Amino acid sequence: MTPAAPPSFALLPGAGTSPVILHVPHSSREIPAEVRPGIVLDDAALERELDHITDAHTAEIAEAAAGLAGLTPWRFVNRASRLVVDPERFPDEREEMAAVGMGAVYTRTTHREVLRADGTDPEPLIERYFRPYARAMTDAVADRLAATGRAVVIDVHSYPAEPLPYELHGAGPRPPVCLGTDAFHTPPALLAAAREAFAPCGETGLDSPFSGTYVPLDFYGKRAEVAALMVEIRRDTYMTEPGGPAGPGISRLAGALAELVDAVSR
Repeated sequence: MTPAAPPSFALLPGAGTSPVILHVPHSSREIPAEVRPGIVLDDAALERELDHITDAHTAEIAEAAAGLAGLTPWRFVNRASRLVVDPERFPDEREEMAAVGMGAVYTRTTHREVLRADGTDPEPLIERYFRPYARAMTDAVADRLAATGRAVVIDVHSYPAEPLPYELHGAGPRPPVCLGTDAFHTPPALLAAAREAFAPCGETGLDSPFSGTYVPLDFYGKRAEVAALMVEIRRDTYMTEPGGPAGPGISRLAGALAELVDAVSR
């Protein structure tokens, strides 16, 4: 029997009494060898695309925040690039980003160039990568609910200082920290805590240029005990764009994220 392939994600345990899951879906540049033949870009073009599409250093920000927090949060980290699958997209017609070839399986790049050939069947990647990720994240949230009576999913993302061609809502404000919300799953207290925690990092904006939050579909719109917030950090505040090294801003952001974790943990 062929052994099962290892998962392309990791759940890193926190304190048993912590309700918080730091979700880091887009920090990796890793593309498994089995996936690479389906991508039409040459190696140099692929590296350039990874520079633009990867939320660089967000896993490090989450890791540092977890170390600083008074009650260690759990972390769910995608180990594969979002060019493999994007675990935060709907895998069906509900996904608006499919209009620019960036549904659960991308067929276009950030500059709307061809990434995968037209007619590519997304199902093998959905089955191998997307569904196991969704199941594991669902289980992680269910575990926090069982252990603490609630779960708080904090999505850790970043975005470029200047809009890229793929962005559907790139004409609006681009603050140092954008807070993405959901009418059902983002309670006012969570949003207020985030604004206070990130105030030392500069202006915080709301749902621009990116909006919404990630909640596993089993709980979405059904369980108010599952709270969620997306934290989108503008990349020029902590790194050299595109795809360059982190700078001193990363420590300030990690401290702010840890403060948010402590506030919602209380």
